[in-house]
Amino acid sequence: MPLEWGRIIGYDASRMTFQFTMKDNSKIIDCEISSPAIDQLAGTKGTMPADREAQFLHLRDAIERIASDLFDEGKPTPGGMIRIFFHHVRQRELRNWSNPDR
Repeated sequence: MPLEWGRIIGYDASRMTFQFTMKDNSKIIDCEISSPAIDQLAGTKGTMPADREAQFLHLRDAIERIASDLFDEGKPTPGGMIRIFFHHVRQRELRNWSNPDR
């Protein structure tokens, strides 16, 4: 079952991740996406921290789809957090490239 959107927390410069939440029914799921992962989705590199929220908002649907897929695949961390890294984005791109009907 797909997760539903939650709230935006923001960019954590010390961790170099953008943090947000999603919901599984009424349960809040903490999520984050790494800077390299979000840049890969955007087709760019080195986005400035001040521009991360706008970048997240632009790519929100795709980011939340990946988070929901990882949740459905049973990939939350032991603490229940969904973490999206570069390799998650890259795997999906390769899968979609090799199977364009997907």
